[in-house]
Amino acid sequence: MHPTPRDYPEARGGCQCGAVRFTISAGPGATGICHCRMCQRATGNAFAPLYQVPDDRVTWQGQAAEWASSNISCRGFCQACGTPLYMRTDDTYEFMAGCLHPDFPFVPQDQGGIEARLEWLDALPTLPAHTTREKWLAVVVSNQAEED
Repeated sequence: MHPTPRDYPEARGGCQCGAVRFTISAGPGATGICHCRMCQRATGNAFAPLYQVPDDRVTWQGQAAEWASSNISCRGFCQACGTPLYMRTDDTYEFMAGCLHPDFPFVPQDQGGIEARLEWLDALPTLPAHTTREKWLAVVVSNQAEED
């Protein structure tokens, strides 16, 4: 990611099962979306929305497992539930925005890896939309940990 850092409030987040939680102290950070093929495969999704912060601002509860996805970075995930949590370089974490508490003011500042951007993303604003409640919440019982 290459957006200009700006100040953000404290952030909290973690995995689905609650085994790994983190707190990021308030301060400069950068937000962006990466469409590169490596991020697509690491997240199992069309792109990775990422919040980048220096590693010295992160406090952990629980421990993420890591896999070296390249010669310059590792991907962190919960070993218990499999939630992708971050990409880490030597002194920086890039957290997956979906792992952050919903009240965090994540607004992407830029997009990278656009050579691999999936064309069908352009159609999203034209598709019919519905809430989760309308379609699934009447029958689904979540096993996810409560959000902090």
